[in-house]
Amino acid sequence: MTSRTLYVMAAACAAAFIAPVSTLAAQTVAITGGKVYPVSGPPIENGTVLIKDGKIVAVGANITVPADAEKVDASGKWVTPGLVDAETQLGLVEVGFGAGANESRARSEQGITPDFTSWDGLNPRSVLIPPAREEGVTSVMSTPGGGLIAGQAAMIDLFGDTRAEMILRAPAAMIASIGDEGGDGAPAKGQQIAKLREILQDTRYYQKHVAEFDRGQSRQMPLNPGSLAALVPVLEGKVPLLINADQASDIQSAIDLAKEFGIKVIIGGGEEAWEVADRLAAAKIPVLAGAESNIPSSFSTLGARQDNVALLRKAGVEVALIGNGAGDESLFNVRNIRYEAGNAVGYGLSWNDALKAITQAPAEIFGVADKIGTLQAGHEANVVVWDGDPFEFATRAVAVYVHGKKQNDVSRQDLLTKRYEQLPPSYGKP
Repeated sequence: MTSRTLYVMAAACAAAFIAPVSTLAAQTVAITGGKVYPVSGPPIENGTVLIKDGKIVAVGANITVPADAEKVDASGKWVTPGLVDAETQLGLVEVGFGAGANESRARSEQGITPDFTSWDGLNPRSVLIPPAREEGVTSVMSTPGGGLIAGQAAMIDLFGDTRAEMILRAPAAMIASIGDEGGDGAPAKGQQIAKLREILQDTRYYQKHVAEFDRGQSRQMPLNPGSLAALVPVLEGKVPLLINADQASDIQSAIDLAKEFGIKVIIGGGEEAWEVADRLAAAKIPVLAGAESNIPSSFSTLGARQDNVALLRKAGVEVALIGNGAGDESLFNVRNIRYEAGNAVGYGLSWNDALKAITQAPAEIFGVADKIGTLQAGHEANVVVWDGDPFEFATRAVAVYVHGKKQNDVSRQDLLTKRYEQLPPSYGKP
């Protein structure tokens, strides 16, 4: 395959992305009587969400419900869009079993694998998906990890039996990292940043000299043509570069790279992002950050604080919440994303901004706001009915719809609960 072919394939992929395949729920559903939070507008008392063939067709207070619609009485309930977690490894990493299944890391001596399309290893039947979906999470970013450039990530719906059914957008981001555990071949952060700059400069050269590459008349490049072609959409601004960085000085380096190359950058983690909030806002760089923990995990996170997200929003930075709690936040505990939002409210973020940070904001950041993140006509019917405030610990998701189809998940937790509902006859209290 020639470099020109790779270049054209990458450009076509970035322009069209993977075409999603919808498994339509051939039915009409009317969720009526609840307090509807469209996120894109004010709450609607006694509202109706009308769903047809997997799509939302109307949202409002005086919606005419067709006679043949399945009616869901949501009186006294809260109705929101399905929640979106902006940084997980769902579908790529499974529970520990033997050597374990891990499709999130490509093998590379230098830790630089931009041509790695992680979604090719996505498992639609991962046992870690139902626990998240049961708690109202209907879409996630599924991201590779490890190394300086880990590869390409996809935004997926937690729906369907095939990868094509799940994928909303791929690639949705190129994943890179600057930090204490950064690139395998560049342990010093200064060296990591210099390597990123060198790679982007090489990609710019490759972009302008594809024909010379094919004729063997180009200078030598450290990366293969497939890797360089995968980075072209980043330079063209069609795919954002998500840089995981926590220390304020490293985040500043990411801001500088964005300005130097004119590329779209997103900060992931961002434990000290509040220290450079004004500069992030001026550069229009969004941040993915959590709100459950302020315990430093390394010298790069000594400035961590739980009001990080509130301070970023106050400065005008677009923020999407991700898990930063103590355990398995990108896999089994993706379901905790609503508690991240609740904690963020406890530390100064407004309730409306918190809901936006787990629905509309991640959809906008990753280019799928025309499909998910709000309750609007024409969007995927990803809808959750709650029995109270979704940020409260005791609240439950009483109905979860993805693509208009009600989910009836049976997770491992459900099976364990069922198993031990009745104690064995020989059981005795200690």
